[in-house]
Amino acid sequence: MRESKVMPGFSDRLAAQAEARKALLAKFKPKPAVQAEGAFETREQKKARELEEVRARRAAEKEAARLAKEKAEEEARLARENDEELMLQLKREERKARKAAEKEAARAKREMKAQARRG
Repeated sequence: MRESKVMPGFSDRLAAQAEARKALLAKFKPKPAVQAEGAFETREQKKARELEEVRARRAAEKEAARLAKEKAEEEARLARENDEELMLQLKREERKARKAAEKEAARAKREMKAQARRG
C-alpha cells in the first residue's frame, strides 16, 4: 500500500524528527571563523606605541611653548630697546638721582665745615 502525503505515516514522522534534530544540532556546531589578515599587536606593543605617541606629543608641546616664550622675551627686549621715550625717561631719572646724591653730599660737607668753625 502506498502511503499518502496528506496523512504521513510513522516512518515519515520519525524521519522528519531526525532531520529537525540534525538541523538543531548543526546550529550549535562551531563554524569556521574568518581570520583577519595582518599582524596583530599585543597589549604590550599597543601600550608602548601609545606611550611613545604621548611622549612625542608632550615633547612637541614643550618645544612649542619654549619657542613661544623665547619669542615673547625677544619681542619685549626689542620693544624696550626701541622705545626711545622710555630710554630718555630712564636717563633723566638716573641723572636726577645722581644730582640729588651730589647735592646731598655737598650740603653735608658744608654743614661739617660750618660746625667745625662754630665749635
